[in-house]
Amino acid sequence: MSGSAITRGTEWLSKGGLRPTRQRLALAGLLVGDGQNRHVTAESLHAASTRSGEGVSLATVYNTLRAFCEAGLMQEVVVDGSKSYFDTRMDDHPHFYWEDSAELTDAPADQLEISRLPELPQGTELARVDVVIRLRRTV
Repeated sequence: MSGSAITRGTEWLSKGGLRPTRQRLALAGLLVGDGQNRHVTAESLHAASTRSGEGVSLATVYNTLRAFCEAGLMQEVVVDGSKSYFDTRMDDHPHFYWEDSAELTDAPADQLEISRLPELPQGTELARVDVVIRLRRTV
């Protein structure tokens, strides 16, 4: 891993108040080391970790992604009950889910307009609104 990836990863972990363990630094470097936002699954991050020679277990990847989310560094995007993606971009924005390739990408936020939400149940407050637009390529 390059020195700039390690530096970015270390700074990113620091923003979340997380201690930079070897595993966290390795995964942070893969997630934000090039300065780009990305969407990953635990499995895709584990595969990237293995390819990079870091050897982080899948269980550690899952636990680390949860810690990153709890620290406010990432957000989890649930596509269906069994598939979660983790997004390093933290502003509110919609997503495209490509059903044929199981890929999650950002959708243009400036083209989305939500004019009204249902009345919230008493004793609750809005935490966030997730918008996932499912797509299928046409032939």
